[in-house]
Amino acid sequence: MKEFTVKFNLCDSEYMTALRLVCGAVCSVHGLNVDDLEDFKVCVTESAIILKNCGFCTCTVLFKDDNGLVCEVTGEGGNPKEGETELSLALISALVSDCEISRRGEVINKVTLKV
Repeated sequence: MKEFTVKFNLCDSEYMTALRLVCGAVCSVHGLNVDDLEDFKVCVTESAIILKNCGFCTCTVLFKDDNGLVCEVTGEGGNPKEGETELSLALISALVSDCEISRRGEVINKVTLKV
């Protein structure tokens, strides 16, 4: 699989459904089983919610193959600030074994997931 990038508006919750659909399609092409696919979709969506809660107005989502499926969700624009992330981070850590959180100061600005 080659790299695939999409950009989403975080201010409109309707785009979260589109993000889940894109993620599901990429996971399917990558050959993930149904359980892993569903868990990964939840994690990608929760990553976008983290960035929204941290004040970003858009996010860029990069899917790539790097000895497994990797998804980088990066916040852009808006007024970045510390936000409520505890529940989303707990869900992500329960569902994927490999997650990296990047911060700019105290603000989460990127979540990288790998299965």
